[in-house]
Amino acid sequence: MSDSVKYLLDETRIPKHWYNLMADLPKPPPPVLHPGTLKPVGPDDLAPLFPMALIAQEVASEREIEIPEPVREVYRQWRVTPLYRARRLEKALQTPARIYYKYEGVSPAGSHKPNTAVAQAFYNREAGVKRLTTETGAGQWGSSLAFAGALFGIDVQIFMVRVSYNQKPYRRALMETYGARCVASPSTETNFGRSVLAKSPESNGSLGIAISEAVEVAASSDDTKYALGSVLNHVLLHQTVIGLEAMAQLEMADDYPDVIVGCTGGGSNFAGIVFPFLGSQLRGGRGVRIVAVEPAACPSLTRGRYAYDFGDTGHMTPLAKMHTLGSTFMPPGFHAGGLRYHGMAPLVSHIKELGLIDARAYQQTECFEAGVLFARHEGIVPAPEANHAVKGAIDEALRCREEGTSRAILFNLCGHGHFDMQAYMDYFAGKLTDQDYDQAELAMALAGLPSVAEAM
Repeated sequence: MSDSVKYLLDETRIPKHWYNLMADLPKPPPPVLHPGTLKPVGPDDLAPLFPMALIAQEVASEREIEIPEPVREVYRQWRVTPLYRARRLEKALQTPARIYYKYEGVSPAGSHKPNTAVAQAFYNREAGVKRLTTETGAGQWGSSLAFAGALFGIDVQIFMVRVSYNQKPYRRALMETYGARCVASPSTETNFGRSVLAKSPESNGSLGIAISEAVEVAASSDDTKYALGSVLNHVLLHQTVIGLEAMAQLEMADDYPDVIVGCTGGGSNFAGIVFPFLGSQLRGGRGVRIVAVEPAACPSLTRGRYAYDFGDTGHMTPLAKMHTLGSTFMPPGFHAGGLRYHGMAPLVSHIKELGLIDARAYQQTECFEAGVLFARHEGIVPAPEANHAVKGAIDEALRCREEGTSRAILFNLCGHGHFDMQAYMDYFAGKLTDQDYDQAELAMALAGLPSVAEAM
């Protein structure tokens, strides 16, 4: 068997449906609430931000949702993405484990994010939307929506978290190359951005702040909608093409994962690789141990509270029950910008509460150490976010070595690090240090959770 299981030339292998985990859950997740009435939100509540097609997907209960042909047509540019067996890494680790990784860095934007960006741009175009606003942390999502907007003739405005805006100028340049407008958040372009700067002129920003700015612009403009790159059900749904392809590829390799590892920030790439396998397990299929890996500096799954909270810092969004560090929590400026979000996707949080997944947190230097080891044996430089999954997979492989057991380990290498080389330069120069969140600030953020958090 070839170490690369890739049937790219056969376009019939591209999934024709997204997989919806909601159909197989033993217990439905808590509803999303209107912050004023504390009643479940309805389509009319979400209509100012999203087209009705995406709202319908957000609450869908059917197991399969058809992928529109115009979306699959764009997918053909890079899908099916390769699944690799990491034999050289296995040898270096002297492990009996079989390590597989699904590589999403082959997309035009270099990550998994176009899987949903293309879908969201398509549905907005069909609804007559002229402009989209969004936020981005590391820039992978912003790059992807800029790419998708260019394909479907939609203007895109991006609020990029200021610390990443400064750390990752090439991501910003890529967004502008695709035709998007990118500004540092907090900015002077929104009421909320100006209010943050008035209190903290040197603010590094956060995804929560950037979301507030993007939502404010969308809600105040009739021709503008908002697009989110993670967290929401429809976003996680679109990413399941990753896991669906991986299942078929592993079948070709006559193997099946015993362990699946994914990095988690908002939850989209994790859900993409995990949900199809978890759904099979819930329907009576083979069991698999699932490990979510997050940064120790922003540990929503391992240190957050499962409670109702706002998805943004400005409290413009509905209330969702999720693992949260508090909507006002300000993470330190570590390099994995895509994982600097105060909350976890409600659906990922829900399966954590059901005991269906495990979670662990790592510091950034040990993740970069793992990423460098991976690059030196497999040849691909992972994004800082993906390094967390690499670290988790290596730890699982070392565990197999210690126990003398052979397990199949699958992880999602969600993007390449070609735009993040400054982070690697800092790592080699000894400038990349582990950063801890402020315990007092976390306590204050959690104390400010909406009162409904304790009531429901």
